[in-house]
Amino acid sequence: MQKVEKFLKEAGTYYLATVDGDQPRVRPFGTIHIFEGKLYIQTGKMKDVSKQIHKNPKVEICAFKDGDWLRLSGELVEDERVEAKASMLDAYPNLKQMYSAEDSNTEVFYFKNATASFSSFTHGPETYTF
Repeated sequence: MQKVEKFLKEAGTYYLATVDGDQPRVRPFGTIHIFEGKLYIQTGKMKDVSKQIHKNPKVEICAFKDGDWLRLSGELVEDERVEAKASMLDAYPNLKQMYSAEDSNTEVFYFKNATASFSSFTHGPETYTF
């Protein structure tokens, strides 16, 4: 899990895919954080991505960095605790301009049943589950 977090932070931007009915939706994301041994992302409840995750929590992330790429798939579980939200916002202080751990919009999710696959054109894939 630490290797996944490190790769995504170093990549800076990753792409999160959700499902909207029968249509895939992909958008750039940047938040990734380990809290209490779980890998978290953050969004706002008002966004379509939030509605899509609540309807179908199976997602996939893809990121590319220095000739390597990561695909991370799994299910997202909402964590409504203020502590989880505060930990994410502390890791990304610039988000505090738009979000608060106590507001009704800030939302954090952690991965469960996750599979991370690191690939490259120069070596075979490495796969991890958590």
